[in-house]
Amino acid sequence: MTPQAENAEPATTTEPEESAGPADSFPRKHARTQRFTRGAPRAFTVAPDGARVVFLRSSSGSDPAGSLWTLDPADGSERLVADARALLGGAGEELSPEERARRERSREGGAGIVGYATDAACATAAFALSGRLFTADLAAGTVRGLAVSGPVIDPRPAPDGRHVAYVARGALRVVDVAEGTDRELAGPEAPAAPEGTVTYGLAEFVAAEEMQRTRGFWWSPESDRLLVARVDDSPVRRWWIADPAHPGREPNRVGYPAAGTANAEVRLFVLGLDGGRTEVVWDRARHPYLARVHWSSSGAPLLLVQGRDQRGQVYLAVDPESGATRMVHAEEDPIWLDLFGGVPCWSPSGQLVRIADEGGARVLAVGERPLTGGQLHIRSVLDVTADDVLVTASAGAEAEHPETGEIHVYRVNELGVARVSGEPGVHTAVRGGGVTVLLSATLDTPGTRVQVLRDGKQTAEVPSYAEVPGFAPRVTLTEGGARRIPCAVLMPRDYDGTTPLPVLLDPYGGPHGQRVVAAHHAHLTSQWFADQGFAVVVADGRGTPGRSPAWEKAVRDDLAEVVLTDQVDALHALAADFPLDLGRVAIRGWSFGGYLAALAVLRRPDVFHAAVVGAPVTDLRLYDTHYQERYLGHPDEAPEVYRRNSLVDDAGLVDPAEPHRPMMIVHGLADDNVVVAHSLRLSSALLAAGRPHEVLPLSGVTHMTPQEEVAENLLLFQLDFLRRSLGPTGSGPGTAAR
Repeated sequence: MTPQAENAEPATTTEPEESAGPADSFPRKHARTQRFTRGAPRAFTVAPDGARVVFLRSSSGSDPAGSLWTLDPADGSERLVADARALLGGAGEELSPEERARRERSREGGAGIVGYATDAACATAAFALSGRLFTADLAAGTVRGLAVSGPVIDPRPAPDGRHVAYVARGALRVVDVAEGTDRELAGPEAPAAPEGTVTYGLAEFVAAEEMQRTRGFWWSPESDRLLVARVDDSPVRRWWIADPAHPGREPNRVGYPAAGTANAEVRLFVLGLDGGRTEVVWDRARHPYLARVHWSSSGAPLLLVQGRDQRGQVYLAVDPESGATRMVHAEEDPIWLDLFGGVPCWSPSGQLVRIADEGGARVLAVGERPLTGGQLHIRSVLDVTADDVLVTASAGAEAEHPETGEIHVYRVNELGVARVSGEPGVHTAVRGGGVTVLLSATLDTPGTRVQVLRDGKQTAEVPSYAEVPGFAPRVTLTEGGARRIPCAVLMPRDYDGTTPLPVLLDPYGGPHGQRVVAAHHAHLTSQWFADQGFAVVVADGRGTPGRSPAWEKAVRDDLAEVVLTDQVDALHALAADFPLDLGRVAIRGWSFGGYLAALAVLRRPDVFHAAVVGAPVTDLRLYDTHYQERYLGHPDEAPEVYRRNSLVDDAGLVDPAEPHRPMMIVHGLADDNVVVAHSLRLSSALLAAGRPHEVLPLSGVTHMTPQEEVAENLLLFQLDFLRRSLGPTGSGPGTAAR
């Protein structure tokens, strides 16, 4: 259940559509601007010589079409290299089913140029637009379209820039940029079963959805060969996703590896431009998950492979000539092992760089030596040089101050740790050639500020064209209860400070989804609900990231009880400091948050009086292998664990002593991640138990909710439901809901 960018507001991808709401209403602006992110610069690359910064940005806060830009770090001058709309020539964008699936897995809500890759010198970029292949000379600012077999997916230049590899119709192909010759390196084969498919160069479902490995091929530093993943999904069980609004259309058949069922078979090959083909060999029976691949000039190709139970993993160095592998490092954990961004990789001196859980802390290790301790909770590795490692981190369990909701950028080496980011907020960075692009989101400033630094001093700032919301969240970051649960509390902007308010809990509440962050835009929707007369509470209990390994792993085998207990404890603790009306408490959420919302009214109706349940996972056996088995084990080995944590088996459904609380269930019928069967099974169980509830089916909508009018009106429908369920909410400035 990879979280959305903002709890229950799925992304939008389409052009603006007409809607019944006022043009200046928050729900309309929030949908039209894709959560106020359109027009904001993103996807930065810094040239290794520091000569240029490359990034994507659309032309305005309502334009979904990203274009390719460069910036000169010396003076901040910008150049529009590739205008997506001009390249399309007024034609509508056409996406292949494979590209749509890639965007769904990565939660990509933009249009136009949504991604690019560069050669080693950052002189040439390649990107796909409407299934066509383009290359850009980043120094000259010119763009060239290449006539190749399409539709093109994930084009990537070789380090020397002479070739571009890409995927089309499941085949890995390479085009010579100078000559324009296009050829297939590995193509379709007969799968192991008639209903299966074999692809080269694409990530399988669980890799893209749960491991955040979106790639399926990697160039050698010498530009003469590639590591290429071969995926045969024949073993994967087939599901059918129909469109009930159009009964004449055939259902979409998808391979979905539900918990306890077979995964796709993933193998890895070294493919030479000269036609050579060598399989990479490791114990795939013991470690079937290909989680990470790294290939740089600092060492041999490096793999991280995991066991299916994710309690054991090994780092393997590959001999590209023979395909043989040797173990560099092995890790085991009695609960589970997490995956992190930017690692594993080699340092310039050839040492293994990794993030590990050691001594109760999440640390950065180079070679066999940890360079950090309990003061920092390492989140990701951003860059590795001979001088230092650039990382993101939160305050660790041994930190003097908790720094609730903050994530900072640090430089780490054997001499110590130095913080790069300054003011409280959520920060990340991209670095190259002595130039650092620092991206900073704070509570006080809308959007993300992008500074270009050289030797720690700002030389430029990348402007954003994003719209501003027109208001700032009235948010208090605090901690609640004996476990010091990170919380955000939002009150109406015109609140008088005395009248007890009905409460709306607005969590994600689960793994990988931190909602209590020191960032302005993260709290906009919660503030809109607060302005309708609610006290809104967001709590990041155990299972959510950013506190400690033990905090995250406390949910093992007891996902439901632990996360719900922390929501209740946080609520009751906050009531001692804030005027909360505990007689009127609602909860809303999407994905894991939807699961949590349903849990709340089923298991604790004494605390929760209404729930908006968005795209919930209700029968945990219907969610995917890599995610579900990490937290609950294999369902054949732990059936009672699955029953205890699943909503459709919940005793609260049939307990006549428990009061029936209003529940609105919302689900997209085209969702291929959390399929609508989850909500249908919950509704059937509620009906069988005689429990009244509402179901809002969203026709043609995926887990991301691509229609703007749906994203807008969904907020309004939720508000109407909450008012009907809890009664009047007072007279805040937004009580007209517009």
